[in-house]
Amino acid sequence: MKKVIVTGAAGFTGTVLVERLVRLGYCVYAVVRPESEHNKRLRNVASDIKPDDADICLIDAELSDLSSVVEKILDHETPDGGIDTLFHLAWTGGKDADEQFRNVTYTLDALRVADRLGCRRFIATGSQAEYGVIPPCDVIDESRLPDPITAYGTAKVAACYLTKQLASEFGIEWIWGRIFSLIGRYEPAGRMLPDLYRALKRGEDFSLSSCAQNWDYLDVYDAADALIALAERGVPGEIYNIASGEYRPLREYTEELRGIVGKCSIIYGEDPRPFISLQPSVEKLKKDTGWSSARTFEDSIRDYELMEE
Repeated sequence: MKKVIVTGAAGFTGTVLVERLVRLGYCVYAVVRPESEHNKRLRNVASDIKPDDADICLIDAELSDLSSVVEKILDHETPDGGIDTLFHLAWTGGKDADEQFRNVTYTLDALRVADRLGCRRFIATGSQAEYGVIPPCDVIDESRLPDPITAYGTAKVAACYLTKQLASEFGIEWIWGRIFSLIGRYEPAGRMLPDLYRALKRGEDFSLSSCAQNWDYLDVYDAADALIALAERGVPGEIYNIASGEYRPLREYTEELRGIVGKCSIIYGEDPRPFISLQPSVEKLKKDTGWSSARTFEDSIRDYELMEE
C-alpha cells in the first residue's frame, strides 16, 4: 500500500483528492488545520468509504508549523515505512503581498518535510494566475513564461521556481500542477458559480460582467485524478496545466447553469478590467499521463445540490 501526505487536506480540492486516493488504495496522512470546521469532511469521507477500509490519518498542523508534521507522522509509521509522495495543496488567502509571500516559505517548508520523511516525489499546485493576462487568441501551454499581475500569482511563481531548485538539491522528484478554474462539490461560497447557483435557486436575478471572455472549468474530481496521475506517471521536473482544455465563452457556462437551475434573469454588464481570457492546453498532461477529464459541467452543478443538503 502506497503512503502519501496531503497538505490542505480538508480544503475544496484536498478533500476530494483524499477521497480519490483512499478509494484507490492509498494510505493518506491528511494534514489539516487544528479545529477547522472543514475537518469533518474527511471524517465523512472515511464514513462513506467504510471506516475499516478508509486509511486516513489526520495530522493537525498549522502552515506556520509544518515541521511538526515529521514527528507526528513518525509516531504513526510502522517499521516498513516508505512515504511515496507529498501533495502540497495548502495556501493561505489574502491579497496583501506580505501575506501571500508567507506561502512561499510554507511551500518550501512542505518540501523540507518531504525530504525528512524520505518522500520520493513532491507534487505542488500552482495557478493560472501565474500566467497573467493572456490575449483571447492565445492558447496557454506550459512553455509560456509567467507574467503575474497579482501578489497571489507572483507568490505562486516564486514558490514554483524555489521549490524546483530545492527539490533538485534534495534529490526529490518535483512536479508543479497549474490549476485553472475548478468547480464542484465543496466549492466555497464567494465564488461566481456557487453564488449564481444559490441566487437562481432563490429566484433572484443576478448581475455579472459581460462574461465575454473564454473560461475553462474543470470538475474537482477530475482535478484530483489529474494530480494522482502526475504522482504516478508525470515526468519529474515538469510543469503541467490542470484544466479541461475545452474552454468556451463564460456566458455559455452561466446560461447553461441558468437552464439547469432556474429561469431568472442574469444581467450582463461591461467587460471586466483586466480582461482575463483562459485558453489552456492540457495536451502535455494527457500525453505524459494518459489522463483526460470525465465529468460534465452538469455533473459539477448537480454536486452543488449535495452541498445544500
